[in-house]
Amino acid sequence: MSSRYDKIAVVDFGSQYTQLIARRIREEGVYAEIITCTAGVEPVKQLKPAGIILSGGPSSVFDPDSPDMDTEILNLGIPVLGICYGMHLLAKHLGGKVTPSDSSEYGRKEIEVIDADGTPLAGSGRITETWMSHGDQIERLPDGFKVVAESDTCPVAAMANREKKIFALQFHPEVRHTVYGKEIIRNFLFEICQAKTGWSMATFQQLVIEEVREKVGDSYIIGAVSGGVDSSVMAALLSKAVGDKFIGVFVDNGLLRKGERENVRNAIQEKLGIHLEVIEAAQDFLDALKGIEDPEEKRRTIGRVFIEIFEKTAKRFENIKYLAQGTLYPDVIESISFKGPSATIKTHHNVGGLPDHMNLDLIEPLRELFKDEVRQLGRELGIAESLVSRHPFPGPGLGVRILGEVTEERLEILREADYIFINKLRENGWYDKVSQALVVLLPVKSVGVMGDARTYENVVALRSVDTWDFMTADFSRIPLELLGEIATQIINEVKGVNRVVYDVSSKPPATVEWE
Repeated sequence: MSSRYDKIAVVDFGSQYTQLIARRIREEGVYAEIITCTAGVEPVKQLKPAGIILSGGPSSVFDPDSPDMDTEILNLGIPVLGICYGMHLLAKHLGGKVTPSDSSEYGRKEIEVIDADGTPLAGSGRITETWMSHGDQIERLPDGFKVVAESDTCPVAAMANREKKIFALQFHPEVRHTVYGKEIIRNFLFEICQAKTGWSMATFQQLVIEEVREKVGDSYIIGAVSGGVDSSVMAALLSKAVGDKFIGVFVDNGLLRKGERENVRNAIQEKLGIHLEVIEAAQDFLDALKGIEDPEEKRRTIGRVFIEIFEKTAKRFENIKYLAQGTLYPDVIESISFKGPSATIKTHHNVGGLPDHMNLDLIEPLRELFKDEVRQLGRELGIAESLVSRHPFPGPGLGVRILGEVTEERLEILREADYIFINKLRENGWYDKVSQALVVLLPVKSVGVMGDARTYENVVALRSVDTWDFMTADFSRIPLELLGEIATQIINEVKGVNRVVYDVSSKPPATVEWE
């Protein structure tokens, strides 16, 4: 990342909130980069940060395999803020004492601020509500530290060594439940670290354009464009950088929503003027998917066929030396996290990797961005709001929203039901209120009565969730009257459906998608 920005290093110890810390910092106009705790001090030095944050984590410092920190980080003369597990590591290495708590704290907790001057808690008020998540606590302070806040069950809810500019919190300021969390982060950034703002999508855009032009020269870039937010923003950014030397490839795999092909062509090619190759391949995918019901096998098959078609298309052009992918920062973080790559939750995300023999160098212009930043960049690039604010759509398309075998008949049923659901949400002002809405075609049939005849037809499930970060989600409280209208229209207009259900599961334990 360019030296034009002040930066904060977030050292990751496996916390579920690590990405959230980085996002909170970026929201303040300061660049944050996540560094795994196993990488040691060198990546921190190379970043030349204005400050360092030690994340929380699920471990206890007493666990034999618990993550540790490189204590050289504390000798860099850079302000440090430890959060929860990060606080315990600071106490452990600086001569304090950490003990298992008699009363673990999980959830909302009031703390009393004792002496906040010159600390991140300045201006938080005497009593404030925070979000705790810990089983250990500080029993004895390290030398040079003072108690900044306490609770009725936690004698050291915050501590500070003002001289060395090392601070620590038992609670999580990055979550919305901590009332003064945003102010605490701002204080650390701007009062303690003296960081300057400069991170924005406008400046990021200009830097990437300069870097891509210098790297690519007279060569060409090829990249898959799906019509989703990530690939569309990637295409618009690279097209602005190199013009027609970026070739977008849109593969119509037959697993698209109703009108998708026309909408993508209009938004990407007609309105943005991007060189777009549209490949008709619906039959290839349907033939490959015949008889397959297992969701992971479907994803693998769709990914394999996509790669075969993409490779064949790339061979038609000369002087292509680069492959563009819409990788986002959470994907990068997942690959370097202390916890390591997650177990397979889903296979095939967009391209998902191409054969080595294609001999193309990779360009990932969005790899430093979170999803909300990608949307903002899309607006900066002039992409239509209908595309920028579009709900997430899986890479394998409707293929993983059909439970069981994928056939043209079942695809047509799902397309029509999905079209009605999404349009009704838009018409009634609900599309932008919810985070993601979809329809699933179930592998069951039910008895019904239509007119004077009994029917035995398909069941579809409506799914709509509200979420801020997609790590957790709750079902949307769409009015029953509207759900009733949607169900009635689907049953009346979609041949082959006689029952509509609404999914009221949260995530966890369920996922947003069904496959």
